[in-house]
Amino acid sequence: MKSLKFLMMIFAGGILVTSCYYDNEEDLYPNANVPCDSTSVSYKNDVDPILQSKCVNCHNANNPGGGYQFDSYSETKKSVDNSRLLGTIQFEAGYSPMPKGGNIMPICELGTFRNWVSEGALNN
Repeated sequence: MKSLKFLMMIFAGGILVTSCYYDNEEDLYPNANVPCDSTSVSYKNDVDPILQSKCVNCHNANNPGGGYQFDSYSETKKSVDNSRLLGTIQFEAGYSPMPKGGNIMPICELGTFRNWVSEGALNN
């Protein structure tokens, strides 16, 4: 009986020790210290790479999810012109938040889109 109690104590102690995990900032926020410059924005260098990595998989010519395509400037501009792009990526009320079932984009990426749109959404 003593050995069973001893084994149970060791088992419980092992669980307690291994269940304590302390996250560090670098693991939780890997891009926290990366500078964010969304002041001088171009479609080709800044906006399109974000669209390619986060949107084009579901919104392209072969699969225009919700009727929207982001695989070209002209198609993306249509979404800017009808005021849908910013509303959806900023999770604003009245818009279907994108990505569907996902998290809102990082602040820097949202700033990139905001600045690009406010500068006229140029094909630069």
